[in-house]
Amino acid sequence: MYPELLHIDGFTLNSYGVMMALAFIGAGLVARWQFKKRGLDPDFIYGLLIAAIIGGLLGAKIHYLIIHPEQWPSNLLSGAGLVWFGGLFGAIAAVVAVTLLSKKRLAVVMDAGGVAVPLGYAIGRIGCFLRGCCHGKPTDLPWGMSFPQGIPPTPEGVHVHPTQLYSMGANLVIFALMAWVIGPRIKREGALIFIYAVLAGVERFLVEFIRTNEPVALGLTQQQWIALALIVVGAVGAWWFGTRGRLRPAV
Repeated sequence: MYPELLHIDGFTLNSYGVMMALAFIGAGLVARWQFKKRGLDPDFIYGLLIAAIIGGLLGAKIHYLIIHPEQWPSNLLSGAGLVWFGGLFGAIAAVVAVTLLSKKRLAVVMDAGGVAVPLGYAIGRIGCFLRGCCHGKPTDLPWGMSFPQGIPPTPEGVHVHPTQLYSMGANLVIFALMAWVIGPRIKREGALIFIYAVLAGVERFLVEFIRTNEPVALGLTQQQWIALALIVVGAVGAWWFGTRGRLRPAV
């Protein structure tokens, strides 16, 4: 664990914060590349990136406080306590609002996001690993790890699944698929973001089985129910836009 990268005269450089910043930068660079490929002004990404950061942080914090109401209001301004799905939906809402106000092609912008987000998520999970949060259940597997100062800390002598690394690896695979395998084969606008929703939902649904979140209904966690909803919405959206969406112009 390396929760602090640098500490000088009262100034602390937090590894989680650094990785979150790199996550947004990485996703922004990929989105800019995708904008150029899809005939959009690549500089439009800068405004969207600011909107995504604000919306993502607000959404992640609101979702956390909904799950943990006892943390209100003490956790409101804390850098800890952020939930991925809340951040995803908050960022999407902010990006949609800015795109519509700017009268840009929403389907194209969202498709670019479908390629960019998994890379950002993978980088962000490195921050979780360095901080020692979001780890999994105890395991006897040889790559099990301990997080004695994690959130929460693991008991002495107990090794757990490094689920942060599992999610990181899975999202790097999703990014590669979206950028170089699936993306180039999709000919209609709007389908790609929904395909990403399916892949993201499957990844989170599976990894939740070895996370420490408590089940809420039928043996599934809240995150798994959200993931299932994401898979269903993604599948319907991918079919709809894949058959009825506007054909992508040749650029």
